[in-house]
Amino acid sequence: MKWDLTYLFPTQKTFDEAYEKTLSIIDNLTSFKGKLGDESSFREYFLLKKEIQKTGLRVYQYASLKSDLNKKDTKNASQLQKVQIAFSKLGQATAFEEPELIALGKEKVFEFIDKNEDLEEFRFNLKKLFRRQEHILDDKSESLIANYSQLASSGRDLYGSLSVADVEGTDVMLDSGDIVTITNSNYRAHIQKSNSPKERKDIFEAVFDYYADHKNTYASIYKSVLEADYARMKNRNYASCLESYLFGNNIPTDVYTNLTDVARNNTDSVKKYLRLRKETLGLETHHTYDRFLNLVETDKEYDFDEARDLFFESINHFPDHFRTKANDVLKKGFVDVYEQPGKRTGAYSSSMPDLHPFILLNYSKTLADVFTVAHESGHSMHSMYAAESQPSSLQNYTIFVAEVASTFNEHNLLDYFIHSDEAAKKEKIALLQRAIDDIMGTFFRQTLFAIYELEAHMLIENNQPITEDALSDIMINLYKEFYDIDITAEEVKEYVWAYIPHLFYTPFYVYQYATSFAASLKIYENVKEEKKNAFDDYINLLRSGGSDYPVNQLKDAGVDLTDKQAFQAVIDRMEELVDELELVLNNE
Repeated sequence: MKWDLTYLFPTQKTFDEAYEKTLSIIDNLTSFKGKLGDESSFREYFLLKKEIQKTGLRVYQYASLKSDLNKKDTKNASQLQKVQIAFSKLGQATAFEEPELIALGKEKVFEFIDKNEDLEEFRFNLKKLFRRQEHILDDKSESLIANYSQLASSGRDLYGSLSVADVEGTDVMLDSGDIVTITNSNYRAHIQKSNSPKERKDIFEAVFDYYADHKNTYASIYKSVLEADYARMKNRNYASCLESYLFGNNIPTDVYTNLTDVARNNTDSVKKYLRLRKETLGLETHHTYDRFLNLVETDKEYDFDEARDLFFESINHFPDHFRTKANDVLKKGFVDVYEQPGKRTGAYSSSMPDLHPFILLNYSKTLADVFTVAHESGHSMHSMYAAESQPSSLQNYTIFVAEVASTFNEHNLLDYFIHSDEAAKKEKIALLQRAIDDIMGTFFRQTLFAIYELEAHMLIENNQPITEDALSDIMINLYKEFYDIDITAEEVKEYVWAYIPHLFYTPFYVYQYATSFAASLKIYENVKEEKKNAFDDYINLLRSGGSDYPVNQLKDAGVDLTDKQAFQAVIDRMEELVDELELVLNNE
């Protein structure tokens, strides 16, 4: 039930040796400045970059995973910080690379690639380099930017310290008189089990009071993140912060705006679902945290082994290679299952080129946790398919396609639950709720946050003040627009922007949950309907790793996200499910 990090390094000594080797490679890379016009130096430089992927990324993953197991361990934090400093130095050491390659010109660079077969894997990334040529600065300017890279990311580091390392669980007395310790990881499960409005409010506030108490600090931290993004936009001559994040992977900004337009203009089914929930649950007011309540009561819990077996059973109809991958990603030593003090919250799959992926969970035996197992397995399976088909520099797929495999597994698991039940009323209600909540959480909620960060970035772009009031006002307005809910009535909910780590760690990331959900839903429907080559096209998407632009990859897999209809399909699905839920609820 725990990670075995000896897979990466059997001893601390071997880690230290690899770390020192990484520093040595970084120092060596610096010596190639001004020499890339020579073919032999060009080849040696890029072979060293391969070595950084082999050794340096293993070092980084080990330090990162070890730190995530216990954010309170200062030794682990110090070790990770050392590695982060090394990779900051890597950026500084190679800052000359892009300006120098551009000065050499396409013709000469690709002539070197043509002559050296062992450098072929760098061709696509070099094509991407020349595409963004206008946003790459001269050598001196790139070096200056690299020198400030660690400072530019300080907001993200501060957020991690404030939101994880410094957070303690809060004790809450339940109506029964029992005292429970509430954390970011378990509060949803406690709310889900509670029949008491007061208890649910106390549990919710036990988590969100912290963000309200530190609202000005969070606003200052987010301001530093926005300022870093704005400086990057200005320095690299992008038209907007949004474009600066989408340009590198050739994602049209229309994909972003089409998504947000479709979602915010089609919220009728969302509001209808909330009304159904309020009526069914007999609530005077449907608070935002009441979304964790089940429409039907069930005491069923799922042990981790049971969750894993359910996932395996759900994919029995897929080919052997798919089932083998699923078993491999969940094998002993590569999944850390349960919550523990100091452990990073949430769940993720961590992958590095040519290495077996690791999965982090905070498993609490709910039905949602069962789906999380399938979800994170999808990420890891994606990485393993890419690793067996692509060279190391082309294995890392973009964030834009990253959620396709994970949500594909969830769509399939949901169908398995539906068809394995006898479809009694209670079971059907639970499964319909699960399907609707997936769309609510992955499509609408993430799109709301995508609009939020776009509007927050527009504040900085338009020279508007960044205060906790300004940031909260955006969120208040969006909750009213999407859900018809006044979150100021919940007092601390308006600070939900401070609770969302992706806004701080990875700007313009969350919209890709929604785009991936739309893409995976279409791909899954094609597979389920047994359309010609649909499953093979899907697996080819996973195998393609990062070898093409993501919009092209999805088109090859059967989904065109430059067309609003790709998103409209999710709206139609939501409306169908809510209408069906209404029929079942009203059927005595």
